[in-house]
Amino acid sequence: MKAILLAGGLGTRMRPSTLGINKHLIPVYNKPMIYYSLSVLMLCKFKEVILICDPSSKAIYKKIFSNGKYLGMKIKILIQKNPNGIPEAFLVAKKYIKNQNVCLILGDNFFYGQGFYESLKKGINLKKGAFFLAYNVQQPENYAVIKQKKNKIIDIEEKPKNPKSNLAIPGLYFFDKNVVRYCKELIKSNRNELEIVDLLKIYVKNNLANFKEIRRGISWLDMGSFDDLNDCSNYIRAIEKRQNFMISSPEEIALLNNWISKKQLIEIARNYKNKYGEYLFNLCRK
Repeated sequence: MKAILLAGGLGTRMRPSTLGINKHLIPVYNKPMIYYSLSVLMLCKFKEVILICDPSSKAIYKKIFSNGKYLGMKIKILIQKNPNGIPEAFLVAKKYIKNQNVCLILGDNFFYGQGFYESLKKGINLKKGAFFLAYNVQQPENYAVIKQKKNKIIDIEEKPKNPKSNLAIPGLYFFDKNVVRYCKELIKSNRNELEIVDLLKIYVKNNLANFKEIRRGISWLDMGSFDDLNDCSNYIRAIEKRQNFMISSPEEIALLNNWISKKQLIEIARNYKNKYGEYLFNLCRK
């Protein structure tokens, strides 16, 4: 299975802060936003990641991640020339996807909680169809929402005026090898974009869509606005201060996955003359 991290878009809802920087590089408490979504893929043991960004950001991501070798990974950076919708990511990466299943995560989504990665096992081990998560939200009219009957998906509605449920779909998806072919069949919406909901509906129509509802104890935050960004930063700060460990440190996860050694981590830590570097150094003393 291939993994895609989509960090494209113009970040229009967060201007003027995004006029000179890719939204996914904005700090969320003590780390760039993109670290949190990359960490999800790493904890799922995806050692090869395709990172898709806008043309102006490629050099910056190259400077940050290079080819991923320092994390024991392979990170391939591709360009989405224009923000033509989430499904276009599969078309941009089709050369590298080839005939394999794909996991796609959006770069502005944050997940945290005990048991979260257990809930993804069905997606990681996907044989056929599509798998995604569902999260109970207070304002479903702001999200893509699952319409179900007897625990079976019968439709997906994009920001419905009268939602049939409170189950929103977060930005983390698993698709089978047919996803590229299905994306080629999509027609642009009134927004002049390929819509992820339309892609999911193809799988629903063919009775090939499955989901798992995220239960209590697991948090999902969409960092698409300033308020969301602030909420997420405060949430992360509270946990890190209270429990004395970092959330979503790619270097730490690489060590835990045995992708890098403590010696390599020490070399990385020397680049950070701050508390982040101290944290990495302390990991090597354990």
